Amino acid sequence: MAKIDLDSLSIEELAALRDNAIEKLAEKVAARQAELEAELVKLSVYGKPGKKTAAAPAPAKGKRSDEVARKSDETKETIAKETIAKEAVGKEAVGKAA
Repeated sequence: MAKIDLDSLSIEELAALRDNAIEKLAEKVAARQAELEAELVKLSVYGKPGKKTAAAPAPAKGKRSDEVARKSDETKETIAKETIAKEAVGKEAVGKAA
């Protein structure tokens, strides 16, 4: 992975980096969720007879689904910000050590 000098980036570039990181995280989470749901379907064959297993919970309705989506976006953004901040702190520590 290419190293990025965060100190040299403008605010707009940092915001774009954050947005790209959030988007990529969302894609990877969705792909992994699909993999796990497919695995769950395969494993449901070994479940109790007559018992229906759900691969995913039913989607929320109305305002609740909007709230869930907003919280999900906030969580993704928080994770991305924490990741970027940790990388920045790590790079600062490496720079000071050198």
